[in-house]
Amino acid sequence: MKITLAVVGKMKEKYWTLAVDEYVKRLSRYASVQICQVSDEPAPERCSAAQEVQIKDLEGERLLRQIEKCSSGDTRVIALSIGGRAYDSVGFSQHLDELQVSGTSHFIFVIGGSLGLSDAVLKRADEEISFSRMTFPHQMMRVILLEQIYRAQRISRGEPYHK
Repeated sequence: MKITLAVVGKMKEKYWTLAVDEYVKRLSRYASVQICQVSDEPAPERCSAAQEVQIKDLEGERLLRQIEKCSSGDTRVIALSIGGRAYDSVGFSQHLDELQVSGTSHFIFVIGGSLGLSDAVLKRADEEISFSRMTFPHQMMRVILLEQIYRAQRISRGEPYHK
């Protein structure tokens, strides 16, 4: 299995980088993991709706280029979006298992910037999932996502993992 995170923005704090590195290391038993970062657009403190769309569109174009560059016939693009389908950890594990059984060997998870994902990225995605109705910083979301993918792999194999 191959996992790619297509994400907007750089990791700024060392503690987030260390946490991401830890989960990438843990996941290496189960999958190869690649993180493709695209630059974020500067956003004024108070953006108009039109400015927000413009920023998301620019970031979205960069994400779409990364997605297309990384995609193959067996790739599933999963956008993280507040409006997406919510799973518990067991359900997420089962969902990934079902996708693998049906032929998916490469998952591209897409995490937007501070304003979210563009309509074009959401349209390109094969599905949208939500980890919460709340908004999280994109750096934290990388850690949460990687931890849940790791947890899903442990659940799938019947291996112990703390609750």
